[in-house]
Formats: sequence, structure tokens, C-alpha cells
Amino acid sequence: MALKTLVKISNVTNLSDARYCAGMGVDMLGFSMDADSLDYVEPKKFGEIRGWVAGVQIVGETRSTDLEVIEQLLETYQPDLLQVDEAALLPYLSTLTKTENDLRFILRVDVAQVTFDQLDTILQTGASNADYVLLESNGPMHLDDDVKELLKRQASRYPILLGTGVSVDNVHELLADLSVTGIALSGGAEEQPGNKEFGELMDILEAIEEE
Repeated sequence: MALKTLVKISNVTNLSDARYCAGMGVDMLGFSMDADSLDYVEPKKFGEIRGWVAGVQIVGETRSTDLEVIEQLLETYQPDLLQVDEAALLPYLSTLTKTENDLRFILRVDVAQVTFDQLDTILQTGASNADYVLLESNGPMHLDDDVKELLKRQASRYPILLGTGVSVDNVHELLADLSVTGIALSGGAEEQPGNKEFGELMDILEAIEEE
């Protein structure tokens, strides 16, 4: 199974999502390592899920800005990529991990919380230390023509993963018009273990399958 673009699934909380997405050919599965997050996956469950999937990169997601906490999370979870929300952390983390393993980085930016000028500044200062920049939104974001033009310019300079405003109806248009590196979708909760409706996640992944 192959997809037409790089895909990250954020906030994976259960084996059903992990196995389905891995089988569909997604590139990265993200798990929250923050104990205060609604999507938190504790280490034992994380290890069990990780043992059932193959061929995907594992992303440890944290919103912590405490370097000691992050170092402990890295030791516990040992992800392939680390996702953080603060660009200022990346120079130190890059130095810390350079001699230990091939850990790579995703810088997550909540575009609902910044202006376009602020976003440009964040990208100019932080993207050089990140392998990918994930643009998500905790609030509604309408991808009008002005926003699309801005994203297109950014995607030509930075490895952007678009994690907001993507739907089954517009995914092909966005990929063609914006030339982003990839997209990011979110997992969801199970009704009970092994019982899961994949909804729009499934629709989007099926829409971008290679023929």
C-alpha cells in the first residue's frame, strides 16, 4: 500500500488506529507522551502498540518546555522523531541527541495562536533545526485564497506538514496547489477495544492511495 504524499497521524491512542494506518502506508504515527493530555499513552500501552506495527516512524509528541522532562520522555519512549511546540528547544535537543541516535524533529505550530508575520518569524528561526514543521490549529481555520498563497510560499521554503483544513473533498486540491511535504491527520478514540469507526480519517487515506 502506498499513499500519494507523506502522512503523519497525530494523537494515536489505540491499536486499531495504529494498525489500520500502518496498513494503509502512513509514514509516521504520533503518540502523546504528556501525562496531562487527554490523548496520553502511558509507556506500557505505547510499547504494546509499537510492538504490533511495522514500517512506520514513531513520533513522541510533547508540549513540555522543560528540557529535563523531555530528556526523561526520550529515554522512556525512545521515539524515532520528537515533536515539540517550542522552536527554542531544538538547538539544544539537536546537540543532545546527535551523538546518541538519529532522532529527528517536528516543530508543531498552532496557527490559530499566531499571526502570519509571527508564523514567518517562527519558521525563519526554528525550521532550520526541524526536519518537519507541522501546522495545526486548535481553532477553526478557513483556507481562503490568501491563506493558501501564504502556505504555498512557506511550503516552497520549509518542509511543511499541513494538519489543518484538510478534508476528503479538498485533499487533492491542497496537495496540487500548495506543494506541501505532506499532511497530518488525527486519530480518534475507540468505542471499546477493537471496535473503531475510522470516519474521515479512512476517507482521506483512501482518497490519496496510489492507483
